Amino acid sequence: MRINRNKLRNLVPFLPLALFLCSGCDSAKSTHPIESGMLETRALPHVNSDHHYFHEKERPHSAQWSYDGENGPQSWGSLAPEYALAGSGRRQSPIDIHDTLPVNLPLLNFQYQPAKIALVYNGHTIQETEEHGSWLRVGSALFELKQFHFHSPSEHTLDGQQFEMEVHLVHRSESGQIAVVGVFVTEGRANSALDELWNYLPTEKNKRSEYDSTFDATCLLPEDHNYVSYSGSLTTPPCTEGIQWFVLTTPIELSRNQISKFRQILSSDNNRPIQNLYGRQLQRSK
Repeated sequence: MRINRNKLRNLVPFLPLALFLCSGCDSAKSTHPIESGMLETRALPHVNSDHHYFHEKERPHSAQWSYDGENGPQSWGSLAPEYALAGSGRRQSPIDIHDTLPVNLPLLNFQYQPAKIALVYNGHTIQETEEHGSWLRVGSALFELKQFHFHSPSEHTLDGQQFEMEVHLVHRSESGQIAVVGVFVTEGRANSALDELWNYLPTEKNKRSEYDSTFDATCLLPEDHNYVSYSGSLTTPPCTEGIQWFVLTTPIELSRNQISKFRQILSSDNNRPIQNLYGRQLQRSK
């Protein structure tokens, strides 16, 4: 077949677009980099990280939401256009962790340092804002610890089991990717490293409590760092997707008094219900 060179020359400017469209044809079948045992920051999806988790001071939300009543989780997706993913998203968190596939995933290298922190009760949880200098390295990807906060009871469940609490350690890379480490809390021995911090738990909404000493978030981690990884969302509105989750499968212990002191500050449970997996494969480090 004879090719008309003039016509071919006219198509050249459109070749980049054609290649881009073709490259997306199999995107639904692609494997997330962490699921294949390789994590490159540049390969993770960029998400809008202007979430209240990253605000040093609480700002007005797009709509008032809560964990119960008419503004509870069942209504989040309809409270504001910005919250639509809470109702329609197919990669939402939390989830029940079950039927996991063992994979050679990279180690979680926690490089946490003692840091000055501030605590605030924002009406939904007690959130800690972290001073710069603590990091999580996963393969070649580097995430800075920005804050941690608590849920009670746990948001994720493990083979259907719910725990007394769950800690979320929220990290962000320089390019804006977000990685959250989830740590289950079960009732047991007192965590002595939390005793002093617990004296600073704020009880008045949106009042910032400055912690006089430094705090090392390492005490919120178990010795065993085995984890389950999956792509999900933040668990509060707007429930942003594209979040890389690392849920540790070994819980830490807090005493009954420590758990009770946190729960007494809340007006209700502050856990979002379990979300549909929609076929997502959960992979477990081995």
